[in-house]
Amino acid sequence: MGSLDGKVAVVTGAGQGVGQGIALALATEGASIAVLGRTPQKLETTCERLRARGVKAEPFPCDVEDIDGVPALVERIADHFGGIDILVNNAYSGAFGPLLSLSDTDFQQGFRSGPFATFAFMKAAHPHMKRRGGGVVVNLVTSAMVRWDPSTYGAYAAAKTAIRSLTRTAANEWGPDGIRVNAVAPHAVSPAYEKWQAAHPEEAAAFCASIPLGYVGDSEQDIGRAVVMLCGPDARYLTGATVPLDGGQANFD
Repeated sequence: MGSLDGKVAVVTGAGQGVGQGIALALATEGASIAVLGRTPQKLETTCERLRARGVKAEPFPCDVEDIDGVPALVERIADHFGGIDILVNNAYSGAFGPLLSLSDTDFQQGFRSGPFATFAFMKAAHPHMKRRGGGVVVNLVTSAMVRWDPSTYGAYAAAKTAIRSLTRTAANEWGPDGIRVNAVAPHAVSPAYEKWQAAHPEEAAAFCASIPLGYVGDSEQDIGRAVVMLCGPDARYLTGATVPLDGGQANFD
């Protein structure tokens, strides 16, 4: 028996990296998983790994920037699984660089895939969670929001700050419906991180040295397991919070 037996979780950006790690951790506790992302082959690979852990998993290829398509997609997921209990908004696609180097399109992309998509999925999932007596939303943000030097992270931090604010507001408004809403700000090994590490080994080493626990987190064991805790009964009184999952590096005070 797992702590999430009988629950249905929707995880965006679950084809690889952090999203996949979160999906695997949720599955280990018995949750069925709707696996969302842009690349069907990656989604199927994740589903195969989830099914190997004895849970139901189904791929739903999509681009979260297709905001207008979100309500119908969420309805399909709810129909397929019989409901929705957990929503993890992980997918994000946006530009990095000095502010003056970014076009309006670059800047806006992070908001479409970030707070706009997050809001659309939250709003669409709300009635399904309420119908089942409550649910849990976990939104991914970033320590770049409080980074000591936000240079080149401005667009990213702005989009994620909007998600953090959205998280707090929904926690207050949806608490009476039994829906808890929290955010996590992770540092995790992912394909993007590994690519950056290979291209900038000295900078990556300095980055790791600035983390008190001394390493970048594992997507399943460090990030996914924390999300499991947030989704389970042990966190039943926690809502509206931003939880740093970064080995102690960031200061969110």
